[in-house]
Amino acid sequence: MRKAEHRDWLRPGDRKALRLIRNRIVHTGSAPSIRGLAAELGFSSARSAVVIIERLIAAGYLKRRESDRMLQLLKIPDDAKDKESTVEVALVGSAACGVPLLAIENIEAMVPVSTRLARPGQKYFLLRASGDSMNEAGIQDDALVLVQQQGTAEDGQLVVALIDDEATIKELRRSRDAVVLVPRSSTKKHKPIVLRRDFRVQGVVVATLPSLVD
Repeated sequence: MRKAEHRDWLRPGDRKALRLIRNRIVHTGSAPSIRGLAAELGFSSARSAVVIIERLIAAGYLKRRESDRMLQLLKIPDDAKDKESTVEVALVGSAACGVPLLAIENIEAMVPVSTRLARPGQKYFLLRASGDSMNEAGIQDDALVLVQQQGTAEDGQLVVALIDDEATIKELRRSRDAVVLVPRSSTKKHKPIVLRRDFRVQGVVVATLPSLVD
């Protein structure tokens, strides 16, 4: 019990660094540079930031991806979460060609989400929206979108679909011989995508999440 409590204890500087790293990963997909983190923490030496990162890795809060050595956020301190019940949901980046959307290579962070949105017993993931093709549906550029993982969807639902291994968020419309992915945008350049093959539903959009700030 004492060992678990020790693992969850963080020094004030470590806690601030973790918050900065978390927010940067969640909003941009990558952690700040060592020098950038040191500057934000008020250190004159980058080595001080390296030491903090190493402590956070040893304590199980961060991990370096084997594929590119980028930092992944594994958890945040229990006392930094909202008081309401939460579950950890994987935040994934854009799916690289040939790499499954939820493969470990694409997971950037584990983010606590209220069980009022991510209900126990279902599988979910978070996706960072890109562009303005769904802004009239309330999904802005860089918004975090909570998705219930499933392979089917009903007509009219907002879905995450894979087209040639690239993820896109659109409204699903079905006809007798085709599937249409419809944008909901104030920008008229976005056109419906008509598909007859190479199409997979990855999940249904549940909600967009507010920015994570402290």
